[in-house]
Amino acid sequence: MSLTPTYPTPRDLLKGKTVVVTAAAGTGIGYSAAKRAVEEGATVLISDFHERRLGEAADRIAAETGTRPATHVCDVTDQAQVDSLRDAAIAALGHVDVLINNAGLGGEVNVVDMTDEQWSRVLDVTLNSVFRMTRAFLPHMQGRKTGVMVNNASVLGWRAQKGQAHYAAAKAGVMAFTRCAAVEAAEFGVRINAVAPSIAMHPFLAKVTTDELLAKLSAQEAFGRPAEVWEVANVMIFLASDLSSYMTGEIVSVSSQRA
Repeated sequence: MSLTPTYPTPRDLLKGKTVVVTAAAGTGIGYSAAKRAVEEGATVLISDFHERRLGEAADRIAAETGTRPATHVCDVTDQAQVDSLRDAAIAALGHVDVLINNAGLGGEVNVVDMTDEQWSRVLDVTLNSVFRMTRAFLPHMQGRKTGVMVNNASVLGWRAQKGQAHYAAAKAGVMAFTRCAAVEAAEFGVRINAVAPSIAMHPFLAKVTTDELLAKLSAQEAFGRPAEVWEVANVMIFLASDLSSYMTGEIVSVSSQRA
């Protein structure tokens, strides 16, 4: 079974909000989250380490929505650049209502063949970046007594898959970090949640994953297909909106997998 989803009609869920999205270049979840935020009425700043692709993403959002987001180049593994992103976002937007931490790096290698560099690089981009971004932006939100962070985890934080020990460990770390940071932030009126997608199809994923594995993973989904990236972004938008005002420290699975 493969049901074709219908792209959502905007409902001003983020009207008047300001949103920062990391790793928004390209055609993945970050790009779609930024586009959906614009469509839902937010003023948006997108970031990525790849300057040309970042500019192209902003141009594409402008062409598709009529509004061009602000941009700022940032390598999320560098705290100085993360701090610069925060300062640029506050300068451009006035304040930051929502931070979407989307940066992540995968790869497929068995534990016995994994180098220290492969392990450390995946954890640095995927887990440590969430820590750095939270540390940079949370004081700003706490000072305003309001704000939302949405982190991008993965069902692999719960489930096992061959060749994914580094990525799964990093995403499980994102989940645990989300829960702990949320408890700390709650007394200041700041909410922190995460999404955990199973499989969302976009061109970059197709480049780094074999057709056989993609077909196998898709077959495991109840709908017999991978998610569209905007289906994951929809849940991010929900968590960023006031509709989820009582949710914090939660990890929301965006998956149609059988048990």
